[in-house]
Amino acid sequence: MNENELGKLESRVNDLECQLAFQEQTIEELNQAITQQQLLISKMQDQMKYVVGKMKNLDSSHLTSDPAKEPPPPHY
Repeated sequence: MNENELGKLESRVNDLECQLAFQEQTIEELNQAITQQQLLISKMQDQMKYVVGKMKNLDSSHLTSDPAKEPPPPHY
């Protein structure tokens, strides 16, 4: 191999190393984003379970009661 061919090969190897470094950085950034999203999803699931539990514990009579059967307000 002459010096010109070696220079071309070295340039190609350098380009590949740069691409690899960029891809590794991108993968790490994507991994961090996914990790943050998963934590947020878990938190939202816990909040949803709490809200659903609160809704189940509500007395259904308060939601469907007949206004005529309710006692008058205190100012009457």
